[in-house]
Amino acid sequence: MFIQTRSIVIEKGNSDKVIEKFSAPGALEEMEGLIDISVTLNKKSRDNEEVLLLIRWESEEAWKNWEKSDAHIQGHRNSRGQEKPAFIISTTVNMYEVQKIKEGKAYRKQV
Repeated sequence: MFIQTRSIVIEKGNSDKVIEKFSAPGALEEMEGLIDISVTLNKKSRDNEEVLLLIRWESEEAWKNWEKSDAHIQGHRNSRGQEKPAFIISTTVNMYEVQKIKEGKAYRKQV
């Protein structure tokens, strides 16, 4: 399994705009090899909010296929030259290769 995270730090009170964007239907969900996308919110800071996307793929190859796909490339072309919204403070993207999954009791109940 391969996981991409995208941490978006946002000015307080604007997280709903980012959550809406990443919760809307899109081409990504139709991509072969995508397991799921979790859109999470951290409001603990007094100064800002953080939306963390956790995108799980079956493999690094599946993720690379998305990166090379026409839908992904066209999405970037469409947003080329546009400024990021002023309420976005920063964005950080990381990639992880899963080494081990330990299933908890709740998981075992679902199977």
